[in-house]
Amino acid sequence: MSKVKCDHCHLEFSDSVMIHDGEYRFCCNGCRGIFHLLKDEGLESFYSKMGDTTLSPPVGQFESSANFDTPAFSERFVTTTEDSLSQVSLVIEGIHCAACVWLNEKALHKMEGVIEAHINYTNNKARITWNPEILKLSAIIDMIRAIGYNAFPYDASLQEVRANKERKEYYLRMAVATFATMNMMWIAVAQYAGYFTGITQDIKTILNVAEWFLATPVLFYSGWVFYRGAYYGLRNHAVTMDLLVVTGSSLAYLYSIYITVFEKGEAYFDSVAMIITFVLFGKFLEVLSRKNAADTLDIIGKHIPREVSIIEGSSIRSVDVNEVKIGDVIVIRSGERSAIDGEVMSGEGSFDESNLTGESEPIFKRVGSKIISGTTSIDALIHYRATKDFAHSTLSNLVNLLENAMAQKPSIEQLANRLSQHFSSTILFAAIATFWVWFFWPHSFDRSLMVGISVIIIACPCALALATPVATLVGLALGAKRGILFKSAAQIETMAKATMVVLDKTGTITQGRPEVVYATIHTPFDVGALHTLVSSSKHPISRGVMEYLERTEEGLEECSIEEAREIPARGMVGRSKGVMIAGGNALLMQELGIEVGFSSDKSIFYYAVENQLVATYELRDLPKERAYPSIEALKNANLRVVMLTGDHEAAALRVAKEVGIDEVYAHLSPEGKAAFIESAHHEGHIVVMAGDGVNDLLALAASDIAIAMGNGSDIAIEVSDVVLMNDSLTSLAEAFAISRKTYGLIKQNLAISLVYNSITIPLAMMGYVIPLIAAISMSFSSLLVVGNSMRVRWLYK
Repeated sequence: MSKVKCDHCHLEFSDSVMIHDGEYRFCCNGCRGIFHLLKDEGLESFYSKMGDTTLSPPVGQFESSANFDTPAFSERFVTTTEDSLSQVSLVIEGIHCAACVWLNEKALHKMEGVIEAHINYTNNKARITWNPEILKLSAIIDMIRAIGYNAFPYDASLQEVRANKERKEYYLRMAVATFATMNMMWIAVAQYAGYFTGITQDIKTILNVAEWFLATPVLFYSGWVFYRGAYYGLRNHAVTMDLLVVTGSSLAYLYSIYITVFEKGEAYFDSVAMIITFVLFGKFLEVLSRKNAADTLDIIGKHIPREVSIIEGSSIRSVDVNEVKIGDVIVIRSGERSAIDGEVMSGEGSFDESNLTGESEPIFKRVGSKIISGTTSIDALIHYRATKDFAHSTLSNLVNLLENAMAQKPSIEQLANRLSQHFSSTILFAAIATFWVWFFWPHSFDRSLMVGISVIIIACPCALALATPVATLVGLALGAKRGILFKSAAQIETMAKATMVVLDKTGTITQGRPEVVYATIHTPFDVGALHTLVSSSKHPISRGVMEYLERTEEGLEECSIEEAREIPARGMVGRSKGVMIAGGNALLMQELGIEVGFSSDKSIFYYAVENQLVATYELRDLPKERAYPSIEALKNANLRVVMLTGDHEAAALRVAKEVGIDEVYAHLSPEGKAAFIESAHHEGHIVVMAGDGVNDLLALAASDIAIAMGNGSDIAIEVSDVVLMNDSLTSLAEAFAISRKTYGLIKQNLAISLVYNSITIPLAMMGYVIPLIAAISMSFSSLLVVGNSMRVRWLYK
């Protein structure tokens, strides 16, 4: 009985088992339901886009879509945007072609409440944004299933599994190609020796058949990756490097079969095998290079703890990181890695923060210190309170930022991609033209075909396509390793072109907290009482005095302070051992009737006991460590360095002089800072702005590149393009160095690719290059581009 195609999945079945629905035939009720759903939604043009592609019939049983609406799922996989919209990353199962991508995107966009749905055809990853007040995620999943596909949450940890699977596939294909090619070399030796000893045609044919036998698995098994790439390229109307390799090797293979069967001329089975082997080897090295470049990015999230220990009553219980709530008390022991951000409640010890900030020295943590997720306890046993949940922790945000950055493409990469697409078509046309020119010169068909094949194979759009992404990926990796987070790869290009860098003073150039620079002791006193008094205040001046006492005094003993109270904008008063004590500014001393008789352009903290001034501490906000050499590095990079601050002019000029900044603007409001950047734009400057506070938001938003210091406000970090995790001006200078080095290597890579092709293609067209040398040359050019990109890593060796 004749077979007919199902009108949905296009699979063929006997007409007797088909479900008849008027003029339509379906293999199952699932296909019939999907067909009518698409027709009702006006999406029936999907079938014309499918072409001859077949689909799997819809699966009847799925886990309940209600699981996608549970709080546990939302906490782990769903994020909330600034507009209170929900966003999730899913992997769509069952996508076979570009038409499948089109169908899913169209069906989702037709749903009320879906704001955005974008599917990456290469990995079937979908990023969907929707309004949770209008639509539930389960309804989105139901729609995906209704049109014949399935969806499950995207988990970045599975990327390593996929990468290992890809490498194993290449290992096996390379093993087959290498084994066959090495054996063909022995046969080729016999053939070449026969040229000098008088080999007969029947022996030559036997050797050609043996090579035919060995070349077949090399071309169709080892070379299958090129056939697959060429097929999907043509399905998407693109002429790719894979098509060039497939065309050249297949023509040589078919011509060699003709020579073998009709016993005419010389066969090129050995060249076919070697072409596939060398190009496959080069492609595998590219895979390894991309993997090695991404290792720094992967390792950040690779060792995220899945469980933490929290205190519940008098017991300690291990829970999943997604179950931790803000306020839970977490226990971290020596050698353990923190998974949640928090603040130390008890205990002290050192933490290794090098994997996030690039800071090699251990950081000492005490009560009140911040714990950053992803850092490792060296010798500490502490209890700390969670200040964020896992989904919003520093490490989770870092992984998301890097993933998004790698998905973005700089404009120079988009240009390179467009060039490589047109390049392949041009080369294919040039090869055909070369064949006919050689054929009518006149030359033999054999010679003309080999010259045409050489032109196809030697051209390398692969090197052109690799020129930007590999260098960009290595630059992102190096930045992440040194605590510099580019939120988008496109920002590397913009930052490399910058001409002006604008710096806020407080918290950016300076440490953002006052430190004692000079202490005057008028009369001996109980230092323990002063330490206890200032420890009870959160005021920056009090914290500065407290830290100074802890650095300079040994054996501090806490004292009992009675009747302690803080007087706003003045200081603190209390009683210790029946004696009145007071600490604060000159206004407080004046109200207490204490004559200070001292003036300074610095912040002054006075300490009095029983209405007698006993100590004076001068404090100021000091520049950050290595601020001066960092500013010099920026100036040496031909950047115009400007300081903008809302502080008074005297303080601003003093700091500017210490760090080597010549251009200073003080007494600026947030609007004034933004206005300055706008005026710089009118002068033609590309402006990079670094700040850390809410007062910098307008200026950050107005700049071409906004840089937030790692200890800045959450909102400043949110609006920034680059985050400096270790809060250092050295990192700012390094960010410029990395971006400029990366951009420079990108341009070098493009030049290498263009020069290579401009030299080798004419040589091939003139007949000076055989197909085997063309294959080796093409692979070498790709590896040269990848190797040049890796030089970014040597920037700070």
